[in-house]
Amino acid sequence: MTYLLFSIGLVALFFGGEYLVRGASNIARHYNLSPMVIGLTIVGFGTSAPELLVSVQAALAGQPAIAIGNVLGSNIANILLILGVSAAIAALMIPLRKVWRDLGFMLLATATIWIMLLDGTVSRLEGVLLAVGLVVFIATAFILGKEEPDIDALPPSSMAIAIAQTIGGLIVLVIGARLLVDSATDIARTFGISEAVIGLTVVAVGTSLPELATSVIAAIRKQTEIAVGNVIGSNIFNVFGILGVTALIAPIPVDPRFASVDMPWVAGSAILLTLFAVLLRGVPRLAGVALIAIYGGYVALMMA
Repeated sequence: MTYLLFSIGLVALFFGGEYLVRGASNIARHYNLSPMVIGLTIVGFGTSAPELLVSVQAALAGQPAIAIGNVLGSNIANILLILGVSAAIAALMIPLRKVWRDLGFMLLATATIWIMLLDGTVSRLEGVLLAVGLVVFIATAFILGKEEPDIDALPPSSMAIAIAQTIGGLIVLVIGARLLVDSATDIARTFGISEAVIGLTVVAVGTSLPELATSVIAAIRKQTEIAVGNVIGSNIFNVFGILGVTALIAPIPVDPRFASVDMPWVAGSAILLTLFAVLLRGVPRLAGVALIAIYGGYVALMMA
């Protein structure tokens, strides 16, 4: 039965990601927004819905290690695993002028949460500050994200169809991810793996499956901006949105290991992506393979 649920989850991820990319692309064209903005916001935030649900539930259930580990592990997986796999399939080359501002927000979010973790608690006041950061990011993305319409492009589908594709795709993605996360988490616990490691690896990767499916399909469809924007937007939302909302509901006590052991990986992966954008103008295939290898080393260290 477990393998059947796993298979159903994989199928759901594929079809959910396919329709989400189609719907998001049509919304972008309808409003003359760049695909990058849609990837950063609607797609990036939407595919982070599983992380939000898991972190809030974990905080309310008195499992702060899973709540924090889920966010940090997801941010690591988004760059090293998701962008790595996507780039290995199809090089994700994108002009620096389209991503420099958003990379700056991602680095700011990373530095902010690292500072907050150092005192052992993410308080409600800090949750408010994180939520404000999210609002500023969204406003900036939409205000500066307009572009001239492409008169040679095919007309977008009707708005009703685009919205239905986007919402339907997100729902199917979340269901598929849930099926995989539940089974994988149960298996990990039977092997006596700690909650912190489960949050950083099994749960983090599981809740990042929507991002993986979406970015891979976007890469295959040559929607590079959606593939990259999805990851950057998800990382920003994970910090500003998920930890912000979770801390507003209940202050989050923080295990010291997150600031000393895991945040260097979060920061390192964010800096590495920024360097690729600056020096290589994106993530070529070879760089994608390197990211996957680094993620393999990270998981091996966490499981050791």
